[in-house]
Amino acid sequence: MESLSQFFWIFIIILALTPYLQQQLLRASRTRKMIELERKRGSRVITMIHRQEAVNLLGIPLTRFINIEDSEQVLTAIRLTDKNIPIDLILHTPGGLVLASEQIAESLLRHPGKVTVFVPHYAMSGGTMIALAADQLVMDENAVLGPLDPQLGQYPAASLVKVLEMKPIKDIDDQTVILADVAAKALKQVKVTVKNLLIKHMGEEKSEEIAALLTQGTWTHDYPIDLNQVASLGIKVNTDMPPEIYDLMSMFPQPRNARPSVEYNPGPVYPAAPKER
Repeated sequence: MESLSQFFWIFIIILALTPYLQQQLLRASRTRKMIELERKRGSRVITMIHRQEAVNLLGIPLTRFINIEDSEQVLTAIRLTDKNIPIDLILHTPGGLVLASEQIAESLLRHPGKVTVFVPHYAMSGGTMIALAADQLVMDENAVLGPLDPQLGQYPAASLVKVLEMKPIKDIDDQTVILADVAAKALKQVKVTVKNLLIKHMGEEKSEEIAALLTQGTWTHDYPIDLNQVASLGIKVNTDMPPEIYDLMSMFPQPRNARPSVEYNPGPVYPAAPKER
């Protein structure tokens, strides 16, 4: 009976430790793949991949976005990189804090070596701001960027400003007037930041025009700006995505506690046998 009890507790300990061990093995695999890519390209590889991932012993998924911790880590990685070494940033994010995104973008902009940003799937909002800091932007042919119009809570800043244009000030409550004032400042500040990032790709007048297009509420915040549209804006972009980057993406899995909604056979598709006549 005592041996059965010991077996039970050993089983519980193994069960509890398995997610942690799996995570460590996955991290080791990521590191090997990043080293492989660095040797191939002679660069410093940095990943900022925001997905839901089981991050502790209980396997609870946490939604990720660009935050101050991200900016601290990216800035540290850039600081530890020789100024002549190129930087390759692999970016997959729904966006996040403007402050953190701007810090990362400005730091990449100041790096003397070539900066390449790879977007295998999407880099929205603050992710787009970071992508604009690159000397070379590489996107999958189906990847997208997004508008950079600031959001105040649940409201787009551009829409709050428009409220003041649509109604007499006496008919608008004080809170909305205050929010609209903050929104106008946010729109101006983000536009200036984006313009400074774009000047490396185009002249003063063109960067002003494109910055306004991206930041002043032209589209809804989730509007997908595809590869062709990015190129039409005058941003240097191509589709030369190294296969190692897709491998790295597969090493940042979604939580496994639910059945996947998409499944496919990753192997080759064999041609159908010829029909008999």
